[in-house]
Amino acid sequence: MTKVEVAVKRITEMEQILDEAKQRADALEQALDAFEEYQKMVRKLEKYYASQNWKNDLALDESGKLPAGLKRGVLSEDGIYNLLEKNAELLNRTKGAM
Repeated sequence: MTKVEVAVKRITEMEQILDEAKQRADALEQALDAFEEYQKMVRKLEKYYASQNWKNDLALDESGKLPAGLKRGVLSEDGIYNLLEKNAELLNRTKGAM
């Protein structure tokens, strides 16, 4: 290969990396914006989890009074706890990266 051919190959490879890195950075930026914007809803979920309403809803579920087809993952202690922990880890991770 000539010097020009080697340079063209190298430049082409670097251009592909540049394009892919830009695409990934843009996608991550959009995802981070959406994640940050949704934090007020996560705080609402956290408040619900710590409330008497959650305890009342759980008691209704445990007594079989809620409709059978009702999705009730929110009444799973582990489900909410795990999500809140993951959310906190991701917030720390994004702040640590800046």
